[in-house]
Order: sequence, then C-alpha cells, then structure tokens
Amino acid sequence: MTKHSHREAILEAGRTVMFRKGYVGSGVRDIVAEASAPQGSFTNHFRSKEAFAKEVLDRYFASLKEAVHEALGDKRLTPRQRINRYLDIIIDRLAVDGFQRGCLIGDLSLEAAPQSELLRQRLSEIFPEWSAPFAECIAEGQASGEISDAFEPDDMAEFLIAAWEGAILRMKVSRDAEPLERFRRFVFATVLKGQS
Repeated sequence: MTKHSHREAILEAGRTVMFRKGYVGSGVRDIVAEASAPQGSFTNHFRSKEAFAKEVLDRYFASLKEAVHEALGDKRLTPRQRINRYLDIIIDRLAVDGFQRGCLIGDLSLEAAPQSELLRQRLSEIFPEWSAPFAECIAEGQASGEISDAFEPDDMAEFLIAAWEGAILRMKVSRDAEPLERFRRFVFATVLKGQS
C-alpha cells in the first residue's frame, strides 16, 4: 500500500497562506495546518521555505499564463479587445476574493525579492515572459492602426504590466474594482489609443 502524499495539499495551502500573510509571515506551521498535513510532510517534499515559495510562484504563474492565452490567443477579437478581455478575466478572479488577494507575482516582488536571490531571479524571468504575449498583441494592433505606434511594443507591454501591478496594489487597499477600472480607462484612452 502506497503512503499518502500531502505535497499537493501543502502547495495549495501555501498559496492561500502566502496571499493572507505574505512570504515572511507564512510559517511552515501555518502552511501545514492549512493543509491538514503533519509538519514533517513539508520537509519530506521541500528542501526549504524558499524553494517551496518558488514552486508556489511557478504554479501561480502557470495559471496566469492560461488567462493570458485564453484572452490574447483569441484571434476572433481585435488586439485591443483581447487586452480588454484579459483585464476582464483577472478582475473576475480578483472579485471572487473580495479584491483582497492581489497578485502573488507583485506580492513576492515587494516582499521576497529583497530577501531571496532565488525568488528574485525567478521573478526577473517571469516579467519578460509575462509581457511578451502583450508585446506581440500590441505589435499586431500597431500594424493594423488600431494601437498607436508612438512607443515600441516591448516598452508598452512592460509599462502595462507595471502599471497593472500598481493598480492591483491600490485595489488591495480600497478592496474594490475602481483602481482596476481606472487603469483600464486611462490605458485605453492613452497608451492603447488608436493611431492619429
């Protein structure tokens, strides 16, 4: 008879606890308690809290990439519509938790990157991978005249991600969608406006 593994439950619990308490505030005891797993299960599966956090981050980013693909990969929509669809998907996800949860990539960038070279390095890889599909979508919009070509697509995509993370940070304080909707209004009226 094979022994039951608590690995999946611990990873899911880690995501929940890190959203609630942050990286520093999330102790191994908190995580295994949330997972209803024995304390030894954590060290059986993960060599350190830092390595564990990286795996939680990778899983979170994989889920985010699914949203990017769902929205930006839908060629039935124009580039501006695709970016707007992505915002709809993420705002809907954030609404489920009452706009309290935020983005794990942003949270770890603020809190863990200064303390963990492993996490800082992984985050530095995530941002360009996250922005690349946006840059492709923007370039397509620029080629059709739907989006202004005043800036390079890569720069626009990086700006969008950075400004979006700022809007999410503000959302965590107000606990409503207004900072996200404000971001949407301003971005579509300025950065993503049509060519003049």
